[in-house]
Amino acid sequence: MRINESSENYLETILVLKNKKGSVRSIDVANELGFTKASVSVAMKRFVEDGFVVRDESGNLTLTPKGIEVAEKVYERHKVLSELFITIGVDEETALEDSCRIEHCLSDITFEKIKEHIEVFRDLKK
Repeated sequence: MRINESSENYLETILVLKNKKGSVRSIDVANELGFTKASVSVAMKRFVEDGFVVRDESGNLTLTPKGIEVAEKVYERHKVLSELFITIGVDEETALEDSCRIEHCLSDITFEKIKEHIEVFRDLKK
């Protein structure tokens, strides 16, 4: 399975919901993303087959180490980019929306430089 932007969003959403609620089901993902339960179920079936997610007999979704790796990478980008945008004066709602779009297309090199740059802002705030 090729991990594209949509796949990254699904995995990131499972991670975030798991951290918030403790357990996650397909309906939770559907509600969070505004998708139909049917489309989320199809995606989850694919993630299970490809080893990114495990679904237990109760329907709870758990990220595998492979799924966690993708989800945490995307979520870190989201948090750092949001922080950067807010720091430079972008309102929070716009910063969150923009970071969600941009987090998927940055190279690792560019993202590492952004992280280094945001550390300077954090140090200045202290």
